[in-house]
Formats: sequence, structure tokens, C-alpha cells
Amino acid sequence: MTDDARQQDDFDRGVKNRRAVLGDAWVDKSLNNANEFNAEFQSLITRYAWHDIWGRPELDHPTRRLLVLGMTMGLARWEEFELHVKAAIRSSKQPGGVSLAKIKETLMQGAIYCGVPAANTAFKITMDALREEGLLPPLAPLASGVRVSTHHTFSQPQLQAAVQGEGAVPVVLSHALGLDLHMWDDLAGELSGEHPVLRYDHRGHGGSAAPAGPYSMDDLVDDAARLIREWGRGPVVFVGLSMGGMVGQGLAVRHPELLCGLVVANSSSQYPEAAKAMWAQRIAMVEQGGLASIADMVMERYFHAGYRAANPDVIVSWRRKLRSNDPAGYVACCAAVAGVNWLDRLGEVTCPTLVIAGAEDVGAPVVMSEAIAKGIRGAELVVLDQASHLSVAEQPERFAQHVKRFIARLGK
Repeated sequence: MTDDARQQDDFDRGVKNRRAVLGDAWVDKSLNNANEFNAEFQSLITRYAWHDIWGRPELDHPTRRLLVLGMTMGLARWEEFELHVKAAIRSSKQPGGVSLAKIKETLMQGAIYCGVPAANTAFKITMDALREEGLLPPLAPLASGVRVSTHHTFSQPQLQAAVQGEGAVPVVLSHALGLDLHMWDDLAGELSGEHPVLRYDHRGHGGSAAPAGPYSMDDLVDDAARLIREWGRGPVVFVGLSMGGMVGQGLAVRHPELLCGLVVANSSSQYPEAAKAMWAQRIAMVEQGGLASIADMVMERYFHAGYRAANPDVIVSWRRKLRSNDPAGYVACCAAVAGVNWLDRLGEVTCPTLVIAGAEDVGAPVVMSEAIAKGIRGAELVVLDQASHLSVAEQPERFAQHVKRFIARLGK
């Protein structure tokens, strides 16, 4: 094979990569407008940049896209940055493309290492590109009463909490094992238009302290009680999912004066004896192999197969949330969850209660929610179809609808 033939093959391969990253319209414009002065340069960058570099196998295209954004941002090459950020945004609509969340995180990282002025320009260009593509996110105002403020409790161990919204009927949101307060981002935003909303990280999770374990369920309940007292907005509607729902039951039993309403989602009041061996096995796996050792198993329990297949990028994000936690804190909370035992005391709950179950939940089957609803006088049970354990993520609109309806009824 002659050198010319080999270079032509490299050129064709480079064009293929260039089209995959920048799109046909831009590449056709560049190639068709080449002239005697710049044609060799177009050939050079197509062969060496788009084939020799973009064709290397160790970095995938999404990673290379983000690297280019960071480097052009740092060098203030704004024409090149605009070209690549528009292409990255368009790719977000396609399987395997770059998510808007990752583009944002790249610019946030650049704010530290490239400087705030560079980040300011980068965000402006990116916002304009999002607007052109019809992908501009909804408003998230920073005005007083709307802005999300982050605090830690004065009491120990310190818990991280995020507060937003104004209005009547304060709401507290309590997350599932292995996640953090961001599990509630969408619901908190929706409720905060009419209610003050507080969400927090359990001890051993997120930004909260992780004292030595194991923890008991009473420890987690007492954490929630002192958090509500420090907030000073009670009594509250307490919305808890999974481990958070167990804490909510405990609050209603042990600190009834703090609650005006309770929502228990995808939770249990007591595990059968056989399940305790499963919890012991999970604890052993994390102690030996860290949270990565159980990540796939947890995702399979948290989301049903159809949701996982339809939302692979979302599952990657949730898996990352799980793995970001302190393994020791996770194990300490596993002990509390495994030992939950409110079933015989549910008759003591006096506040209005809504129980939400997922029809496909294998972690907390519907029968567990039925037992909670049966044990609490006057409790309402709602079963969400096409929902597994994280029903607030799989069926966010229906979950929010039931919670808002429940809260609205409390004021009547």
C-alpha cells in the first residue's frame, strides 16, 4: 500500500470520528469549503487530530469531549469551546452521549482550575447553546425563601441538612439506605413552592458525621427528633422512604408531638427472621469489598428491570451516589435497619399516615406496606404500578401527587 493510500484511509477514519463528534453539517461545511490555501491544514487535523488522537482506544468519546471543554475553557479558545459544547449538548440526546450534568460538572471544575472569569464565559456560551437546542433547564431561583441553604446541626453527631421554601405545613424528607439528601431533589423543589422543606443526610451518609457503629434504629430516630427541634418549625409532615420510613415510624411512636403527618414509602416495620441472615451477608460483603461489591445488587433491588433498561445513565448516577458513601457508616446503618421492630407499636401512632408501596418492590414487598397500613389506625395505602424500591425516582409525578394531596388534606 502506498503512503498516499494509507493517508487517505486515515483521512476517512478521521472524517468518521469528526462526524461522530461534531455532526455532519459542520464537517461538510469545513470539507466542502476547503481551498488551495487551507486544504492541507484540513487534511492534517482530520488525519492527526480526528484519527490519530480521537481514534485512540483508551479514552471514550464522552471523556474526550469533556477534556476538550476543560482545555479550551482554560485556554480561552472560545470559538473552539462553543463548537464542542454545542456538539456535546446535541450528543446528550443520543444513547452514549454526554449528559448535561457532566457538562455542568466540567465547567464547575474549571471554575477552580481555570478561574471564575473563564467559567463565567463558559457558562454563558453553554446556556446560549442549551437555549438553541430547547434544553434550557427550569429556573432554580436563589431569592430568599426559594434558595436551597445548607446547614449542619449544632448538636452531635452533626447532621447535614438542606432547607428551602416558605409557607405552611413544614415537611421533612428522609432518604433510603446508601443514598443522601439529593435523593429528594425533585420532590423538594416541587413541594417548596408551598411549604418549607428540610431534607437531611442520615449519620454515616453524605455530609453528615459518621460516628463509630453499629447504630440502632433508636439512634436514627433520635437524630431526626433533634434535627426537627433545632429547625424549630414543627410539628412537621415527615416523609421517609425505606430506612427513612423506618425512622418516620419511630418518630411517630416515640416523639408524636413532632409530627402532624407521616408518609412511609417502600419500607418495613419488621423483617422476618430469615431476612436477618441476608443483612449479615450484606454487611460482610461491604466490610470485605467496600460498597462496590454490592452496588449492582442494590441497583437491582432499588429499580425494576424495565426502568434499568430504559435509563442506563440514570442507574450509573445512582450507583455513583451509593459508592460515594462511607462504607463504615453504611454498615453501621445496616445494623439499625436489620433490627427495625415497630410492628407491635404501630397502634400507638396517632397522626394521619399515608403508606406508599411499589408493586414491583422486592426489597420491601407490598405485604410489608400492608402490615404498616393495617397497624396504624386510619392509614391510607397507595400501591404504585411500575415502581420498585425507589418509587420516588421511578414514578416521581405520581409519588409527588399523592404526597401533595395528603398534605393538603391535613389543613382541612
